[in-house]
Amino acid sequence: MYGSVSGGCVEADVAERAQAMLKGAAPAVATYGIADDEAWGVGLPCGGEIDVFIERFQGAPPLERGNTRLEGDVFAEEVAPPPRLVAVGAGDIAEALCALAKPLGWRTTVLDPRPALATRERVPSADEIVIAWPDSLEVDADTAVVSLVHEERIDVPALRAAVEGGAFYVGALGSRRAQEKRREQLGDLLDGVHGPVGLDLGGETPQEIALEIVAQVLATRKAGVTSGVCSTNANEPSTTGPIATR
Repeated sequence: MYGSVSGGCVEADVAERAQAMLKGAAPAVATYGIADDEAWGVGLPCGGEIDVFIERFQGAPPLERGNTRLEGDVFAEEVAPPPRLVAVGAGDIAEALCALAKPLGWRTTVLDPRPALATRERVPSADEIVIAWPDSLEVDADTAVVSLVHEERIDVPALRAAVEGGAFYVGALGSRRAQEKRREQLGDLLDGVHGPVGLDLGGETPQEIALEIVAQVLATRKAGVTSGVCSTNANEPSTTGPIATR
């Protein structure tokens, strides 16, 4: 048996039903919940409820583009590429970001125009290292871009390309003063940049700062925020936007 369904609550019963199906039983939906007579045996003592559709695996169905009219109950799963995280600046935080993003299944790219810094030795966890100026940065709605450099000639073009390209998350390392200085060159585009970057978890080391950034990127992704940031006080909880730090 491979994988899991609910973290251990119903796997044994699902496995028994699957064995029966391999012997000829018809595909079926099994429902598990706290109201079941055997709630503490094969139910969900956590209080939830799930429906598990069990059928013999016949191979992956072909993926087709377009719209199809469906009738009755159906199970639909969206197939989309994993998010792409672009770290601008090949430093310690970039390496920590790539290392944290890997278990999440994110694709990672480190972009830096400085060949002496953009090396595999400095960022071994990156899926891709690009030695180029940020003007060539290509982004889309599945891309998150984080600028980790303090050089305006790299930082500002990267942020501009990320916001104008429609990245779902754009962040910039630096103080609030640095963020306001960026406004002189970016104008209203800066409203689409998380800065200072990351959730306020009190991080100090590159790994801790990377965790704050990844947490904010994930929260933005899950919330479906495309662009625009509600600036908040780092000492006050917020329900309308991310809490900024760094």
